[in-house]
Amino acid sequence: MNIVQSPKSNVQSRTSKVQSGGTADHGRHTLDGTVWVFLAEALILPTGLVTTAILTRHLGTSGYGLFTLAATLVAWIEWSITALFARATYQQIGQAADWRPVGTTVLRLHLAASSACAVLLVLTAPAIAQLLGEPALMGCLRLFAIDIPIFSLAHAHRDILIGLGGFRQRALMSAGRWTARLLLITVLVGLGVSVTGAIVASIGASVVELVLARRFVQPSLFASAPASSLALLTYAAPLFLHAVSMMLFDKLDLLLLKMLGGSTEVAGLYGVAQNLAIVPRLFALAFSPLLLATLTRLLRDGNERLARDMGRDGLRLVILLFPFAAMTAGASRDIVQLIAGSRFGDAGPILALLIFGAVGLTMISVATAVLTAAGRPGWTFAIGGPLVPLAIAGHLVMIPRFGATGAAAVTAGCALLGAVVTVGAVYRLWRIAPPAATLARNVLLCGAAYALASSWVAGGLLLVFKLGVIAVLIAAGMLVVGEFDRREIALARSLAPWRKARNAG
Repeated sequence: MNIVQSPKSNVQSRTSKVQSGGTADHGRHTLDGTVWVFLAEALILPTGLVTTAILTRHLGTSGYGLFTLAATLVAWIEWSITALFARATYQQIGQAADWRPVGTTVLRLHLAASSACAVLLVLTAPAIAQLLGEPALMGCLRLFAIDIPIFSLAHAHRDILIGLGGFRQRALMSAGRWTARLLLITVLVGLGVSVTGAIVASIGASVVELVLARRFVQPSLFASAPASSLALLTYAAPLFLHAVSMMLFDKLDLLLLKMLGGSTEVAGLYGVAQNLAIVPRLFALAFSPLLLATLTRLLRDGNERLARDMGRDGLRLVILLFPFAAMTAGASRDIVQLIAGSRFGDAGPILALLIFGAVGLTMISVATAVLTAAGRPGWTFAIGGPLVPLAIAGHLVMIPRFGATGAAAVTAGCALLGAVVTVGAVYRLWRIAPPAATLARNVLLCGAAYALASSWVAGGLLLVFKLGVIAVLIAAGMLVVGEFDRREIALARSLAPWRKARNAG
């Protein structure tokens, strides 16, 4: 990979090649970028699993619960800021003849918003700690506030790279972040710095990501002719409201669980289950922005037919995640005990529910990317906004009766309902939806995957072998029942490194 040696020229040449190529180039570039970004974000699995194992064993349930609460609150703030500008940035950068003025505007807006939020968090930390009944949370939040502007600036660079088509460079940023986070947490927490060490390690990972970002693209913060902030904010407003709604929905279960009387131990169990249900969200993080950027360019060039085909295939890809979610649900207790230890075994039923909710949220992410590219950003908030009050009502009823399992059931149910509504909106706009045959085939595969995962008893390292075998069987089952046609198989094979090298030769 020569992207490190000549990052900026490589981004420009890669983007020019795709824009000047045919329709197949758009699809291949998007799929290639999705694979690289997913692999980079998937590093959170080995690094995150090791990190979770280190934190749970060194901090215990109370310490891990405290860190989870602080990280959840700060993550909600950070992702809300980036969500305000992300999708608007992809579109504005992709459409601009010169991306630099837009890049300057994006950078300034990120810095202003993140700095204000960091100061506000420092000032309100005592009140938040008192509200949640955790006095020690105040110091954690004030220290974690340092991460907010650093994280936001790094993600501003990410968004610019995606708009430019620099998908592989964006992937390398994520790889650097997750690797640095693991190393720093291992060192600091291992030295006995406890929760403070985990927070400092998270801040250090953001610094590493920002340094890598400046290696690949260098928008100026002080350029004299930035683009208009009003145009960016006007398009971003409904997308921001949708993103904030989804971020609030995503973290609402844990916060209400704690506010309605849950202990830090229960919060720790729930936090472990949330962390282990992240795989479908990685796919959304890898695929949705790239799909939006590609669809925007296709519609700009007048190729609506290919845009519709890509949108339908994107929805169909999410359906293919359900059998793997069923496999995870069937082995949920064993997975939790392997990663977090036997003390966290009660998080298994929570994970079994949250994994399906994560797939539902992934469908919402992909479907709203299609709506945004099609020029309907307002529809995204109309769909995502009602999920928050619906979830609040559900949590108020279910948490007092069923505790953490009730919270997970509400989250999963609302996410799946939102997915159905969002797909319905895409169908109304473009008359595209996941094929009925795909739905039927994957329902059968879900049942088989869950039955095999729950009945096959395996612990320790044998569990890794078991999950690998079941995953291969699921993929083989999709091939046997005819889920993939020859065109899709050929496209996937064309991304193999040895094939690309032979074609280049």
